[in-house]
Amino acid sequence: MKIVDLQVIPFRVPRRPYRHGRFLDEEYVTQTLIKVITDEGAEGYYFGGHGHGDHDGMTPDQIGVMTGRLKNMILGEDAFDREKFWHWMWIANIPENLLSVIDNVLWDLQARAFGVPVHKLLGSCREKVKAYGSTFPNMGMPEDYATHAVACKEEGYTCYKIHPYYFWNPDTKESVQGRPSHVEWDIECCQAVREAVGDDMVLTYDPWGTYRTYEDAFLVGRELERLGFYWYEHPMNEYRPGLYEKLARELTIPILSPEIAAGSIYTRFDWIARGAADMTRIDVLRGGITGCMKMAAIAEGAGVKCEMHMAGFANLQILGATSEDVCEYYERGLLAPFVEYDTPQPYLNAICDPMDSDGYVTVPTLPGMGYDINWDYIKENTIAPE
Repeated sequence: MKIVDLQVIPFRVPRRPYRHGRFLDEEYVTQTLIKVITDEGAEGYYFGGHGHGDHDGMTPDQIGVMTGRLKNMILGEDAFDREKFWHWMWIANIPENLLSVIDNVLWDLQARAFGVPVHKLLGSCREKVKAYGSTFPNMGMPEDYATHAVACKEEGYTCYKIHPYYFWNPDTKESVQGRPSHVEWDIECCQAVREAVGDDMVLTYDPWGTYRTYEDAFLVGRELERLGFYWYEHPMNEYRPGLYEKLARELTIPILSPEIAAGSIYTRFDWIARGAADMTRIDVLRGGITGCMKMAAIAEGAGVKCEMHMAGFANLQILGATSEDVCEYYERGLLAPFVEYDTPQPYLNAICDPMDSDGYVTVPTLPGMGYDINWDYIKENTIAPE
């Protein structure tokens, strides 16, 4: 089955940004659909490729690389030779998110050709996955987080993750630059949530690398230990693995990192080997489905958890093909009061991750990634190439 074409279709999607506890005016953003076509008529699809999960489309420059250099690299090749392409693209220094998109779309293609969801092609392990509610940052005051956490618990979530205050000052309720860190408010927020939900809800914490000093990271970590949080994610920027080694030695709460560092399995293996983190993290834009499955195997061999980063169809397919002992949770979100999470994007007829009352998400069962695509919407909103 030979690849005869690769297309990127950009189209408009309305979005209301949510920042600092409120919605901004609706705007249009660009989403992208990559399509690979074979000589036997089989096709593969993948949405997104830039930014957060599969919600954000590729930039014009990235589309140019995709339809130029990368298309020429795989045209005429066997569509099932993903492992070969994966190594080619690393050697060629292809940007990590773009090699991931190629890998993902080819997994979708083969699974569609065989009429199965991707996780069955990988070797299925489970049909449903525990979800945690992952918040937007800057949702309001600590009591607002506490109220939201209780609402999530009542909805069925057994685990809740706090993204605290990024570039926003709770004292003044105004945007600020990244220093100083508002660690006192962050701690108060964690305390309020723990008090509100009790001891039986799993809590995790992610300041998204905003702590610029070891002292800030350590201070918050000690309080998270006292409050019984499950993991401490990405406290400092990830160019400083030496400080992470020190933090992992000094704290008993598991450090979950790297989250966004480039380098896919190579970076993450090094962090495990150095003792810079107690748990590792990856997603399908950091090496594709192929990279994620390699990382899950590395983590299993090392005896550490490999938690998937972000929501989305492809990440959920990975979870369906891995054990809860290795990849435990699905990150459902981002969530906030009044955010309509269960409403599908207009180019899809259904969301990928409806959750039951026990806090479990069922892995999609449609062929490929599990997309139920609204082709009419994409056709009506396609953006002409620049």
